[in-house]
Amino acid sequence: MKVAVEELESCKRRLAVEAPVDVVQKEWERAYGRVQKRASLPGFRRGHVPRSLVKLHFADDVRREVAEHLIPDVYRQALSEARIAPVNEPDLQNLTLEENAPLSFTAVVEVKPAITLADYRGVDVEHAASSITDAEVGETLERMREQHAEFRSVERAAAAGDLVVVDYTLAPADHEPTTATGYHFLVGSGTVLAEIDAAVVGLRAGDERDVSLRFADDHRMESLRGKSGTAHVKVGEVKEKILPTLDDEFAKALGDFDTLEAVRTEVRKQLEAARETESRRALEDKLVDALLARHEFAVPDAMVMRQVAHQVEHTRDRLRRQGVDPEAIQWDYTKIMGELRPAAEKAVRRALLLEAIADKEAIAPTEDELEAEIDKFARASQRPAPAVRRMMEKNGDLEALRHGLRERKTLDILIEHARIKA
Repeated sequence: MKVAVEELESCKRRLAVEAPVDVVQKEWERAYGRVQKRASLPGFRRGHVPRSLVKLHFADDVRREVAEHLIPDVYRQALSEARIAPVNEPDLQNLTLEENAPLSFTAVVEVKPAITLADYRGVDVEHAASSITDAEVGETLERMREQHAEFRSVERAAAAGDLVVVDYTLAPADHEPTTATGYHFLVGSGTVLAEIDAAVVGLRAGDERDVSLRFADDHRMESLRGKSGTAHVKVGEVKEKILPTLDDEFAKALGDFDTLEAVRTEVRKQLEAARETESRRALEDKLVDALLARHEFAVPDAMVMRQVAHQVEHTRDRLRRQGVDPEAIQWDYTKIMGELRPAAEKAVRRALLLEAIADKEAIAPTEDELEAEIDKFARASQRPAPAVRRMMEKNGDLEALRHGLRERKTLDILIEHARIKA
């Protein structure tokens, strides 16, 4: 087989491939045999149509069989001979596929760039880890109080911070009115239109009010963007927020705590763990940014677009979890791709550079390290580790885990040898 490789760009190659006649003809004969076994014509039993009639009546089927079996095999062999590992599906061009003739085609593919590594040890970065303050512990305890707040009905008028239960009719211009009963929201929380939020302030249970409103220019429903309208709001109930006292009784209500001091200790411990994770991530970002500044290289467009597609799908999943149907939204994909591309390209450059360093350092996670991570997942999901491993192998997560461990070990080495200045 003949394989010629032409470099079109730093990350793009064109393979000119030609398979010899004998290889092509063997596949053609096999294709005739497969088609003949299932061929059926009037006057002949299935599988007993003569070869001459198969060639006459089923030529397209035979050619399709040859193409489906031969081209992928030849392409894989060409990649092996050329020692090329594409990151995308090939763009096949100039295909010639005929009986008793060589198979030829060109395949344009993208490949990972060849990265010439500069010195990646001893990188200077400025980074200072901060400790958790008493004020941050106090703020967390206040949020915990908010989460355990009770709401009690009051006879007074609604004010900021109250929970109100309302019936409303919303009438946007050029739209049918919509109504809701028993809808509740916190006054001043920003979860409803600002005009409705302001309208309920000063109203008691049983009071009602009409208000003019305008929908935001970036409203999630495109048909309402910038529209005006009116709303009729009737307050059914006003509830006052009652916060629990920060004492030992509050601590006991949280779970396995006897005192408020024990809660403070646990809160500080969790905040410190989160801060350590944030600090490590920030240090990694600074270090990788410094390394990327030392290494200029192009990246395959296919890898960037996969990263963009991943981000778009992540956004669609988040909308589904929020109860919003992503199919009901008008997506401006050209704009979205333009906005996401810079970050996606940086993410690809980061991954490729760390991979090149890992290759240089011969970094690879051990089986013990892999099993330890699987055990963590198993404990978290309360499932046997072997079952978790089989599931991860099946859906490809095991390879992703191995890749993540390799990247983490690479970053460990880079941080170990970095010159970190506070």
